[in-house]
Amino acid sequence: MSSLFRPSALLFFVALACTPSPVFGSTDSSATPRPVLPPVAPAPALLSPLILDQDYGFGTTVVLDRVPDAKRISDLAYVSNLRHVIVSLAAWPASYEAIQPLGQVALPEGADYIVVLRGFPPSREQADMWNYLRAPLRLVLVVDGPPADRSQILTLNAMRALERVIAEMDVPARTGFERLQRPLSFRIVMP
Repeated sequence: MSSLFRPSALLFFVALACTPSPVFGSTDSSATPRPVLPPVAPAPALLSPLILDQDYGFGTTVVLDRVPDAKRISDLAYVSNLRHVIVSLAAWPASYEAIQPLGQVALPEGADYIVVLRGFPPSREQADMWNYLRAPLRLVLVVDGPPADRSQILTLNAMRALERVIAEMDVPARTGFERLQRPLSFRIVMP
């Protein structure tokens, strides 16, 4: 089987804005009025990842902007054909207790968490806590460039769930990432 078609191989893109939801209604004044849905406000770039899976089967992705509590995770069992739960966090959680709900309730079979984090880990402890979590988990880091301290790369290499690093740089370059043992992608945000 070609590595191009591995279900675990994902291409990650971070969308720059959400598409407004379609407006339901009629321009014909004689027709029964239907509710008009307001447009969806654009989300910050980090909080709206678009994940294109190379497994073209039917599936649902749920996107959250915070770590869900145990009840919310239990409710995911009612989502039809759940494949991914994307947890997009603007900041690194301060302690293991903040992410512990991800390991307390099992996701439906075949589903996983994809946690998108901004920046390098503020401390070694905040990086290590992801190694204690027992859940189907993949981490994606979005960073502004190589770390100022090269020992940060060793910290990233020790994170078992880290799947990919996306560097948001005006001039993509591997300089500073040479020892990174995970896939590195680049993203350019144009005005």
